[in-house]
Amino acid sequence: MTTTTITVTGMTCGHCEAAVKEELGALEGVTDVAVDLNAGGDSPVTITSADALDDAAIRAAVDEAGYEVK
Repeated sequence: MTTTTITVTGMTCGHCEAAVKEELGALEGVTDVAVDLNAGGDSPVTITSADALDDAAIRAAVDEAGYEVK
């Protein structure tokens, strides 16, 4: 198992959190996504996966949810 932590900007509520978790959770090999929501600020997101994830794939998933990796 591999754990990757990123910082996502722009999330303000539970709906935002759910959108990011859904997109990241859809990446191949991802087993868990945990968000520490800091409303209106930068929120750490921890992704657990079977193998290391490609940074571009992570960024694309967060972008698809409507947010940005800092």
